[in-house]
Amino acid sequence: MSNSRIAWLSPGDPVDAFPPLEAAMREPDGLLAAGGDLSVERLLYAYRNGIFPWYDDGQPLLWWSPDPRCVLFPGDLHVSRRLRRTVKHSGAEIRFNTDFGQVIRACAAPRASQPGTWITVDMVAAFEQLQKERWAHSIEVWENGELSGGVYGLAIGRVFFGESMFSRKPNASKMALLALMHYLRNGPFELLDCQVISGHLLSLGARLIPRTAFASALERLCDPSHRFENWPSDPIAVCELLQ
Repeated sequence: MSNSRIAWLSPGDPVDAFPPLEAAMREPDGLLAAGGDLSVERLLYAYRNGIFPWYDDGQPLLWWSPDPRCVLFPGDLHVSRRLRRTVKHSGAEIRFNTDFGQVIRACAAPRASQPGTWITVDMVAAFEQLQKERWAHSIEVWENGELSGGVYGLAIGRVFFGESMFSRKPNASKMALLALMHYLRNGPFELLDCQVISGHLLSLGARLIPRTAFASALERLCDPSHRFENWPSDPIAVCELLQ
């Protein structure tokens, strides 16, 4: 279905006021609704129903559900020989949830390839509240006592919704993703949502699935009452990820 108009939400609307996913636009791909708010309740409802916020400063709050959806299954991660060599000889370590604020702000920082950022001040505040309520998590790469890369996202039931990652040193974000997938593969998670397709993600093993299949998977895997909190409490040497 292709619409020329999108639904507008007000902050007072119920969290389930989103239109059905099939009402999303084809161009731009997946634009479903605008407005509403970034309350914890609305965000959790949106994510477990295949919807996520993505907008720039100066734009209204926009909600998306692209078709197809870019996902990564834990066993599909492709680790290149170059990355294997880097990881094998790295002295970095992985930590979980020790500095969520620094990770999300590093992801929001301007990049040479992107003049702006979709991780607005309001988005940072919303995800820090999700982190306080133990829904949002960070996977961090530390080298010589400094944060060099990381990934953050939401864990709902058996799905991890990846939001963004960053690198201050070569391959640091890939190490963070490798750590996340290593943990997902050996833990209770079955799916990493990558949201939007990119050549970088496809090179790492991500694939595209129809939105209907993605929504069905979420219905099966996303227990709205389940917060995942069993992250490792001790640092893990990056080189151990290949064992």
